[in-house]
Order: sequence, then structure tokens, then C-alpha cells
Amino acid sequence: MNIQSKALKEKRQALNVPGLRVTNQRALILEVIRHGKGHLDADEIYRRAREKQHRLSLSTVYRTLQMLKKLGMVEEHHFDDEHHHYEIKPSIDHHHLTCLGCGRVIEFKYPLTRLVKRDVPEAKNFDITQTELHIAGYCAECRKKRQDGK
Repeated sequence: MNIQSKALKEKRQALNVPGLRVTNQRALILEVIRHGKGHLDADEIYRRAREKQHRLSLSTVYRTLQMLKKLGMVEEHHFDDEHHHYEIKPSIDHHHLTCLGCGRVIEFKYPLTRLVKRDVPEAKNFDITQTELHIAGYCAECRKKRQDGK
């Protein structure tokens, strides 16, 4: 088995859920998200996937994203009011800093879930399945531009 067919087999196994038809398009969309640098919106996922599969439609991308989200394979983030961004669901807690100037998203790791379970009495017997911390502000470059502009 060559490397390409092994990779395709792994993608198909990731999508192997009872009652779900595994298609080349779904496997491709998952691959695009997995190999994407940063957080991709649906239009960028569509553009990258179309480079490999010209007959792919934008509606297929949107339907697949919703399905992957429902299966817990991808996370949807709302860094701004205009776009939803997607990434493969991480295995460890990580959170996001978003620059209000340039839109850059910076990921950072912080054991928020563990700390909440340890320090918040109400959370001790709560089964936390997801955490999201999104902090907005200005990166060093944009902060400097704002100060220089005053």
C-alpha cells in the first residue's frame, strides 16, 4: 500500500460512523481542514478543496462542515461577526487571542478545564465536554500603530 492510499484509508476511517456515507468529497474537506494553517472559513476550505476536486460545490462544503461539527470532529469559532472559522477538534485545551486591528488569531494552551474543575465548587461534579476562551484585543504591531496614530 503506497503512502497516498494509506492516507486516504485513514481519512475514510475517521469518517467511518454508522449511517454516514463516506465520500471522497467529505474526506477531502476533512483533509483540507486538517492540513490548513490556522483557522479556515468555509470559503477558504471550498477554494482549497476545489483545487483538487473541481466539481465540489460550496453547499457540499457547508453541509459537510455541519456534519463534521455535529460528529465532534471539527470546532467552529466565531472570531468576528462575518465568518465562522473551522479547525480539527484539538485533543488538549487551547484558546484564542484575536487582534481587533489585523484579525490575526493566536492560539495558546491553558488548562482552563482542569483549573475550573479544581477551583469552582459548582464544577466539581460537572462533566465539562468543551471549553472556549476567546480574548479580543490588539497585537503588538497594531497597538504600536494605534499609539503612533494618536
